[in-house]
Amino acid sequence: MILIKDTIVSLEVLEKEFCCDIDNCKGCCCIEGDAGAPVTEDEERILSELLPELLPHMTKEARGVVAKQGIAYNDPSGERVLSIVNDKDCIFARTDHNGWCYCLIERLNTQSFKKPISCHLYPIRLTKVGNLTGLEYHRWDICHSSRQLGHKLHLPLYKFLKEPLIRRFGQEWYDELCLTADEWQKAKSNQ
Repeated sequence: MILIKDTIVSLEVLEKEFCCDIDNCKGCCCIEGDAGAPVTEDEERILSELLPELLPHMTKEARGVVAKQGIAYNDPSGERVLSIVNDKDCIFARTDHNGWCYCLIERLNTQSFKKPISCHLYPIRLTKVGNLTGLEYHRWDICHSSRQLGHKLHLPLYKFLKEPLIRRFGQEWYDELCLTADEWQKAKSNQ
C-alpha cells in the first residue's frame, strides 16, 4: 500500500495490467452481480434529477423497480447502491440488437453527469479507511479477457483508468500517483 494525499492505494493498482475488452465481454459487468454499483449522495441526487430524461429509455422492468424502491437502496453492508432488476441487472443497463450491454446514462451523453464514479473507476473499488479513501483492485471472473488484453498491451491499471482517477481525485493527485508508480517500478527492477 502507498499513501498519496488522503488515499491509500493498493500496489495492485500500480502493478496489475488491465484494459476493458468490450468486444469479448460485451459489457456484462452492468448485468452481472448481486448488488448495484455504489453511488454517492450527490450522484443519487443528480440521477434523480435526470430521471425524467432517463425513464423513457429504461426497460419496463427497470421502471417498475424505480417506482417501487427508487433508483438506489442500501445493500446488506449498508452501502448505498443503484437499484437492480432481477437481482443482477443495473436499472440503467440496456442491451442493443447485438446483445451488447451499455449504460443508458453514458449513452444519453448528459452534459451534467457521465455515470457513477464507481462504474467509471471499475475495477478499482473505493473503501473508507478511517479518514482516508482506499483504492483496491477488484478481481471478477468476467473480466478475465480484460486482464489478458491489459497484459498484451502492457497497460497498467492506473494508466487505463487515467480519466476516472483524475475525475475523482484531480490531476495533481494523478501526477503524484504516476511518479510513485515510476519509482516503484525502478525499485522493483533494481532488486
